[in-house]
Amino acid sequence: MDQTRAEAVIEAVLFTMGESVEIGRLADVIEEDVKTTRKILKDMEERYDKEDRGISLVQFDNAVQLSTKSEMYEYLIKIAKAPRKMTLTDTVLETLSIIAYKQPVTRIEIERIRGVSCDHAINKLLEYDLVTELGRLDAPGRPLLFGTTEQFLRCFGVGSLEELPKLGPVQMEEFKQQAEAEVQLQLDI
Repeated sequence: MDQTRAEAVIEAVLFTMGESVEIGRLADVIEEDVKTTRKILKDMEERYDKEDRGISLVQFDNAVQLSTKSEMYEYLIKIAKAPRKMTLTDTVLETLSIIAYKQPVTRIEIERIRGVSCDHAINKLLEYDLVTELGRLDAPGRPLLFGTTEQFLRCFGVGSLEELPKLGPVQMEEFKQQAEAEVQLQLDI
């Protein structure tokens, strides 16, 4: 396959996927080796920059993604609805932190830790694509298991769950006190 055709195929794949694609997979698609594919990608990236295009190639260690250049954002707003802003209340953030640190975790386990219902918080986290259903626990009632998503990692600027800060006894006690105060508030209502 000549380079022009290979570039067209790569563009089509990256545009359609809308997310990062491993360079090895692209190499297989265009029937080239990884080294040649990396050179083609580098040529595409340089041309996008030189021609002042609205798109760019974003390269990760072993993957690449077609992306809109950040300086084009103001023009996108004119044609698309303004993106929904995520509102993460303390309750939603607390629920998210429990899921992040305890995953895979069931709704019942989250409620046991928080001491209150967490239906609304979990639904918001699912809506924002910060958590996902990982399957079902092999137990009576087969409850859903929740875990964080790649979107969670992006939003919080971490590459993996191992990069999350470690929780000490002080933070755990603060979580417990906040949950108890929330339970008391609901009882007073």
